[in-house]
Amino acid sequence: MNLRIGYGIDFHQLVSGRDLFIGGVKIPHDMGALGHSDADVLLHAICDALLGAACLGDIGVHFPDTSNEFKDIDSKILLAKTHELIKEEGYRIANIDSTLCLEAPKIKPYVPLMQEVIAEILSLSVKDVSIKATTTEKMGFVGRKEGLVAHAVCLLISND
Repeated sequence: MNLRIGYGIDFHQLVSGRDLFIGGVKIPHDMGALGHSDADVLLHAICDALLGAACLGDIGVHFPDTSNEFKDIDSKILLAKTHELIKEEGYRIANIDSTLCLEAPKIKPYVPLMQEVIAEILSLSVKDVSIKATTTEKMGFVGRKEGLVAHAVCLLISND
């Protein structure tokens, strides 16, 4: 059995006048993430973890922020396309573990819905999608509420 581990990380600046999407869920907040797409930091980190595990580069290779095709795109679409790329390479996803780093808003109430959204897109059980959150204890750009970060790891299993 061929197992592959992937790691992804993503950062986005928080700004006024944008909606905040995390894990495919719109979260009420006075600031949103700035980016070419909907700037869903968690889905982007998961995409990078999956692509990395399959040795397919990163999210920028497949969905460049210089392309109008991906301007304001829903990152759930990017995750679904990433899943297709992984399947084409002969892999299936065993599990995903992720951590969000942000001071506000508190996302605990939204985690079950995020797990459901991600699990559905990736044809996984909710129990195979772990989402945790932490603050940076008011340190750095995350602590100053200037941005947010997501880390994700995944395990892929070869279908061979």
